[in-house]
Amino acid sequence: MDTASTPKLAFTTIVSTLAYLGLAIQGSGGFPAFFSHPALTVVAIATLVMAGVGLVSAANLSAGEREDRGNRWVLAAFGIIGLLSAWLPAYTDRKGFWVFDGDTVRWGGVVLYIAGGVLRLWPVFVLGRRFSGLVAIQPGHTFVTSGLYGVIRHPSYLGMLVLSLGWALAFRSGVGVLLVVLTIAPLIARINAEEALLRSQFSGEYDAYCARTYRLIPGLF
Repeated sequence: MDTASTPKLAFTTIVSTLAYLGLAIQGSGGFPAFFSHPALTVVAIATLVMAGVGLVSAANLSAGEREDRGNRWVLAAFGIIGLLSAWLPAYTDRKGFWVFDGDTVRWGGVVLYIAGGVLRLWPVFVLGRRFSGLVAIQPGHTFVTSGLYGVIRHPSYLGMLVLSLGWALAFRSGVGVLLVVLTIAPLIARINAEEALLRSQFSGEYDAYCARTYRLIPGLF
């Protein structure tokens, strides 16, 4: 199996990662201010490591054999919220606006950020070429029902939420937490679109899988 991202996705990953960190550094008041916090230094390193790991995956932006193009608006929503999340938590941290007190919150955010990043990336390698940035059925598409997928159907999206919450808390930012909440609506729309497409492709087999698993959080959702 090919284990390298497509050039388009690799370019997007590199640019978006550098832009994300750049906005956070600018919001913090520059390099000295940002890296004066050991917790944020760890976050920056973890961000670069996660981006590097993602580059050697087989994730892609392919529309495959069949795509739900009506769901592409979600990518724009994620992009807008992502840009705000990159800059606003750092800025409010610097200004002391609506922040949680203490380095314990920062380091707790670091732990969540790294744990969420692992959970976000792990399914990328499990799914390989089936993992697309678009809601699409890929050639030879099958769905995984073992491991973590035997409990929850969208572990990567759960990782995305945990990672985003960790980022907000690393900056002690209440505004950042609010942005995580705003992410939930487009995320649910994305999940609904994916499940509808998979249900149309695999019919009763996918219905049976859904009946014995949770979408995101075991016992809750």
